[in-house]
Amino acid sequence: MTTIYVGNLPFNATDEDVKVLFERHGAVESVKLVSDRETGRPRGFGFVEMAAAEAQAAIQGLNGYQMNGRPLRVNEAQERVPRGPRQGGGGNYRR
Repeated sequence: MTTIYVGNLPFNATDEDVKVLFERHGAVESVKLVSDRETGRPRGFGFVEMAAAEAQAAIQGLNGYQMNGRPLRVNEAQERVPRGPRQGGGGNYRR
């Protein structure tokens, strides 16, 4: 299974809209559009899971595709780099 990053989505796009678009290139395992935790508003990106060969076809066919006037950014998702522990205290104060 390959996870695909889909960016620059129209804010009114739904999981179903994205699924139908990607199904042109093969079976879609899952779609997850990301929303802001505090407001619940869409953040304009999401992830699609597909079989590896179909995912490559979808990436090739849909990168730059115009969805409601917005060119989609479609590529293989990268592993998230873990952040180090946050430093508390705020500001750049000398000690």
